[in-house]
Order: sequence, then structure tokens, then C-alpha cells
Amino acid sequence: MVHLPGTFADTLAVLAVALGIEAAAGYPDALYRAAGHPVTWIGRLIAALERGLNRGSARRRRIAGCAALACLLAAVGLPALALTVLAGLAGPLPALLLLGLLCASLPAQRSLHQHVAAVEKALRTGGLEAGRRAVAMIVGRDPERLDEPAVCRAAIESLSENFSDGIVAPAFWIGGLGLPGGALYKAINTADSMIGHRTPRYEAFGWAAARLDDGVNLPASRLAGLLIAGAALLRGADARGALRAMARDARRHRSPNAGWPESAMAGALGLRLAGPRVYDGTLVPDAHMGDGRAEATADDIARALTLYRTACWLQGGLVLGLLALSLALAG
Repeated sequence: MVHLPGTFADTLAVLAVALGIEAAAGYPDALYRAAGHPVTWIGRLIAALERGLNRGSARRRRIAGCAALACLLAAVGLPALALTVLAGLAGPLPALLLLGLLCASLPAQRSLHQHVAAVEKALRTGGLEAGRRAVAMIVGRDPERLDEPAVCRAAIESLSENFSDGIVAPAFWIGGLGLPGGALYKAINTADSMIGHRTPRYEAFGWAAARLDDGVNLPASRLAGLLIAGAALLRGADARGALRAMARDARRHRSPNAGWPESAMAGALGLRLAGPRVYDGTLVPDAHMGDGRAEATADDIARALTLYRTACWLQGGLVLGLLALSLALAG
């Protein structure tokens, strides 16, 4: 296994190993302190390209942003492809383990759970101010404007959205295209988070990154919503409510992708999420996801984390099932 060009079974096997490693160990703090993380490396390159190219008229900025994105994708994709080729030369099992280890740096199952669980713990042990400090680590909205239900909603919304673009999406692209697919996805998603904003500085320069990120997240966001609904069914939450909220509300979200997992989580928990929010002192209008109660609590964060863990297990089971099917069809 793991030959070039890779088969679907090859990339699924790499994905299964990567998800297992990341769920068990995460990204070690010692490694982060010593060498950073692929996202930080990508971020430094994006920042350098932005400093050097983001100037002039709006038209020039848009063209420069397209060129910067192309440079970024080449700088990330070519080394990832080279590593895949070199790993394949070592033989099937070493290649599987090496590529699985490299790909384990791309999804963030463990760290996302830790950050959201920290908000729950902070609210229970330190009250509102501690909860605000904890949630400020994972959301961009103004924490001092958040009361306790808003802190809880923000944590659940972040959990839902990041389940899609931080876990399901990299898994989707690793499963389809191996390490190059996962690395390229991470580069696109990081570029969107850094420069894909509708501000005077970034609107033109980050246009290409934002549009491409919307496109590469389309399949994963729908799958993430379905996984949350499946988790609700297994955990005694409102699976029908999750599906109903997705069908009614997902397309009303200002993001073409975030509404799917957010509405699914809202419907599953009987909550009302999203709606107008304040970022950097500016009120950003948005539709509500779900039609339940807005008074979310720390208990709701705990329930959301239970659904999240179950959805991660469902994703792993789906990967193993597809791997078994692809091997059976190939053999």
C-alpha cells in the first residue's frame, strides 16, 4: 500500500492513521515550542506575501492577492508532494506511518475539544470573567460585551464551525488527495483566516483566498452537519431538530459553510445560535440558527462537547468503512 499515484485506499489508510494519532496525542507542546506548527509556518509566509504585495489600487490588490495565493499553494503543495514521493520509496508500511504522522498535524480534534472544554470549566470555577477570558482564545468577537449565555453560545458556535473547517475538511482532503490535499487545504483555510476579511486593507487582496476557501469547504460543511445529526441520534439529542434546522437555516448564514454545522448543533441541543454579533466594535448582522432558547449554559457546552466527540468517532468509523469497502473492491 501507498504507491504513487496513490489509490483511494492508500489515502484513506493514511487518514485513518492520522486521525488516530491526532486524537490520541494531539500536537505535542514540546514540538510546537521547538519547531512551531505547519499553520504557523504557513502564516509567516502569508504575512510576508501580504506585506510585499498588498498595495496600490483595488484592482492591483486583487491581482496581487491572486498571485500571492498561487505562490502560497506552490510553496505548500510541492513540498507535500515531494514528501509523499519520498515516503513511498521507503516501502508500504513505513510510508503509511510517516505520511500518517505528517497528516496528523493537520486536523485539530484534540485541541479544539480542550479549548472549548476550558470555557466550560472557566465558567463553572471562575464565573463570567473567567469564561470571557477563555472564550476570547477561540472567538474574535468582543468578550467584554458577552454575558454568560453569550459566552456559552460563542463557545458552542466555535466548536460547531471548527468541527467543519478544522477537522472534517482537512480529513476530507487528506482522504481524497493524501498529504498534498490536506496541506493545500490548510494553506487555503489559513489564508482565508488571515486575509479573507471584508475590510479596507484585505477585501481586494484577500478576495481569491476567501472565495477559494468557500469552495473547498462546501462538501465538508454539509458532511459536518450530518455527522452532528448522527451524533444527536446516538446520544439522545434531537436529531430531527438538527436536520430540520439545517434545512431551514443553514443557507441563511452569512457564511456559505458555517451555517451547516452551527444549525445542526443548534437544532440538536434546542438552542438558538448565531444572530447579530459584535466584532472589533462593529455589529455584524447574521441570521439565527435554530429556533430554541437563547439562554445557553455551561451544561449546554458539555452537551455540545459530547456530540462533538461522538461526531469525531462517527467520522473515524466512516473512514474505516470506506477503507474496508475500497480494499474489498480492489481485491
